[in-house]
Amino acid sequence: MLSKIRQSLDDRANQHVGLLAEFSDPGALVHAVEGLREKGYSELDTFTPFPIHGMDRAMGLGVSKLGFMVFGGAILGGLLGAFLQWYTSASPRLGFLWTELQSYAINISNKPLFAWESSVPVIFELTILFSALTAVGGMLALNGLPKPYNPLFNSERFGRATDDAFFVHVSGRDGTFSRETTASDLFDLGAMAVEFVDHEGVTQVTGPEAAPAALPAPAVPQHTTGDI
Repeated sequence: MLSKIRQSLDDRANQHVGLLAEFSDPGALVHAVEGLREKGYSELDTFTPFPIHGMDRAMGLGVSKLGFMVFGGAILGGLLGAFLQWYTSASPRLGFLWTELQSYAINISNKPLFAWESSVPVIFELTILFSALTAVGGMLALNGLPKPYNPLFNSERFGRATDDAFFVHVSGRDGTFSRETTASDLFDLGAMAVEFVDHEGVTQVTGPEAAPAALPAPAVPQHTTGDI
């Protein structure tokens, strides 16, 4: 059991082994992600100090599953709230299931033992409770959390992702990934810096050498009529 848990944690950590590139601003990051997608990369992730409008579309992300999960949790909570109230007050004695809970059938002014109108508060509360719990649990599950170890933490530059820096990470598990080619693609798309991140640490990737500066044009001598 422990070995399976350890293997699962290792697999989740390995997905972050790859190239980490920093870009100057949100627009440059969105442009880079779109360019990477056009080149065939799919194992991408971005890290920014704040949400960027249009990033989910640039990354090719579909509709989040979380909304459907929360809706399912809400339906389950509402049905459970209605069932518990019906079972404890109006259900026939089954003789084998929670019989001790079926002792609260109280006849008040000959009103029905169960009515949906009076059951709304409990149904509402359980609907909200199950929705909230499903939202939190679903968010953690879909994001692969908790994640106590991440190779990206080895990068000092990555610490600015919550401050003023914008990063894209290309996973080494991507079928199109090649350390040299992918780094070149990132620099072509405007990356300010690129690092290769793995479990051993961080290796700085140098960009293409800058073209030599053009020599200044020779000065043209100025002549005046007095020199002739």
